[in-house]
Amino acid sequence: MKQAGPVISGFVRHGFEAVREAFVGNFKHRDELGAACCVYYRGERVVDLWGGIRNEATGEPWEEGTMVLVFSTTKGISGLTMALAHSRGLFDYDERVSRYWPEFAQRGKETITVRQLMAHQAGLFALDEPVDRSVIANLDMLAVILARQKPAWKPGTRQAYHALTLGFYESELLRRVDPGHRSLGQYFQDEIANSLGLDLYIRLPVDIPNSRLAVLKFASMTHAFTTIPISFALAAMYPRSNIRRALWASLYPLDKERIYARALEIPAGGGVGTARAIAQVYSEFAAGSRKLGLREETLRQLMAPAVPPLHGFHDEALKVEVPFSLGFSKPDEGNPFGHPGSFGTPGAGGSFGFADPEAGIGYGYVTNRMDTYLIDPRDRVLRTAMYRSIGEPDPYYGAHPRA
Repeated sequence: MKQAGPVISGFVRHGFEAVREAFVGNFKHRDELGAACCVYYRGERVVDLWGGIRNEATGEPWEEGTMVLVFSTTKGISGLTMALAHSRGLFDYDERVSRYWPEFAQRGKETITVRQLMAHQAGLFALDEPVDRSVIANLDMLAVILARQKPAWKPGTRQAYHALTLGFYESELLRRVDPGHRSLGQYFQDEIANSLGLDLYIRLPVDIPNSRLAVLKFASMTHAFTTIPISFALAAMYPRSNIRRALWASLYPLDKERIYARALEIPAGGGVGTARAIAQVYSEFAAGSRKLGLREETLRQLMAPAVPPLHGFHDEALKVEVPFSLGFSKPDEGNPFGHPGSFGTPGAGGSFGFADPEAGIGYGYVTNRMDTYLIDPRDRVLRTAMYRSIGEPDPYYGAHPRA
């Protein structure tokens, strides 16, 4: 008997049928397990799809409210949170971090600006002191360790992906400037998620049941070597490489008994949520969110081109060129994911969320089958179909003509 295909639920508005075809095609041709995709266009939800399997071991289906760990897609959510704090006058991107956090000004970090820190240019991609879950949960203790860390090189000269440390530094900075001294995850929950009604958490509450969470399926190392650049693969094999040191706590959000850890805040890699929530929050920022009170000046900063460090955008951890700005990835020739003013972040395994203010787009894609591409083909076909649906098949090169 021929096995039935995956159940796909949700809707697409007229004109966006190609996105549904791409979503179904991921299950047919790209080994999708369970996933969701959502698109907001000019403030309207025009794509909202989910389907497949939430838990491969039990066969439980992916449902409308299923949430999944999105790893570094969380960075963009944290970047939005910091942007809202900036919009409310709590800090300036071009001010020194030490103005707001005096203890930070030690061991060569005195002149690091918020902008440099959030662009992965501070040389603080790893921590020399041991940090386990108990230290992460103790924000005061974590702050002391963060402040003591010595940069790997002169800040502002090179770039290295702050895979996990970025969120910890952002959170402590926000604690210092927020009148309520809230962590980044709490600030996001109070000021953004609750205001917009989002199923999205930087710190997953203890009362979320396992039945709402998708179980991840990881790719094999053999598969990984066929999908990532050889320079990155070789670096990832060496325990003391920049990327291995940067990713030291990347699996802390996982929990054997409860799928994902509860009440553990990892703002650069521990977010859990739905594609709908990711697309909705990016849509709000793409439109300059009146509801959240986002200032036009802040949105202009988010849309502005990335500023490279002295030696350019070559990343000393990722081993590729990638432009970062204010906590986000920016489109470039290597990954032309939207108009030049777009901002967002992909996550390990394939998830992605971004805003394209020029097109009026808020986009979210999440999955539980972890793949190892730097640019995931499942996400790419969805974005391609989305832009074709609005009559812009080449948004990046439309503004940057090919040579």
